[in-house]
Amino acid sequence: MAVDEALEDLVKRREVAVPLAVARGSHAWDGAGPDSDYDVGFVFVPTDLRRYAHLEGPEETIVAERDEIELQGLEVRRFAELLADSNESALALCRSPIRYRDAFDPADLRAYLERTYNPIDLYHDWRSIAASNYRKYLSEHLVRDGETYPIEEVRGPEDGPTTYVVRDGDEQRTISADDDRYAETATRPTVKRNLTICRAAMYARYLRATGECAEDDHDHDHDHDPDHDLPALSFETFLREQAPAVFDPERIERARALLERKRAGDGDAKVGDRVGREFAYPPREIDPNVHVRPGPEPARLDAFVDGMIDAARARRGDGRGR
Repeated sequence: MAVDEALEDLVKRREVAVPLAVARGSHAWDGAGPDSDYDVGFVFVPTDLRRYAHLEGPEETIVAERDEIELQGLEVRRFAELLADSNESALALCRSPIRYRDAFDPADLRAYLERTYNPIDLYHDWRSIAASNYRKYLSEHLVRDGETYPIEEVRGPEDGPTTYVVRDGDEQRTISADDDRYAETATRPTVKRNLTICRAAMYARYLRATGECAEDDHDHDHDHDPDHDLPALSFETFLREQAPAVFDPERIERARALLERKRAGDGDAKVGDRVGREFAYPPREIDPNVHVRPGPEPARLDAFVDGMIDAARARRGDGRGR
């Protein structure tokens, strides 16, 4: 199997053990098409544990590519730190249904995280994915010194020299096209980019809405633990079973159409903006009295780290991954 060969090569070259490796990206959330690349997420442990006592310490991440397979790995301690922050990508690694290596079975860890994740941290992760991808791939912007300004209007030669009307906070500004201090972003409004933004924005809005509904059901008692409904990793399952409780049919059908086109191999087809700027930017503010939770306990995560290290050592001991 190509993925297993890529992992074996990485294990030998980087002197690590891999107790858990799974599919990430579209193969994990049911959006893969016939031409989708294979993205592999994994957790690794240094073969020589003495590296944890060295001044530099082990590397925290590994990114490698072989035969069009992209591998992205997290050192076990870094993985635990991201789980403690309810990081979306680390949670997705635990929830992926496709496993390439499972010396460490993540079932108990997944169940624990799904009970204890902090909704605010997860909300902001999904919000950031939606907003940053919209700004980069769909929204026309001018960029200067790292700051971006949405283009609201382009005034053509019939009105004189070409100028851009941009949004700067709550105000509009007019900037000449000849002003070389600004560069125009190159957008890529494809099916794939629209789907990434749509999925992240829907997940953020769904998580927020279900937490607020739970709060309303408890008569605004802020001492209870809100029952946020974690969106299914499979986007198809989410659209079918969870989304109707929060979104109107038109929004769901628009998302489903993008998903079906991505699966059919049309991910790179340009389709314009199918999300909308307002929807792609869920509210920045989220009420901590409603949505905050302590998050996973460090001691429990440490126990799972011990399990991953033990699994990695056992895998080395039986002659595999060496």
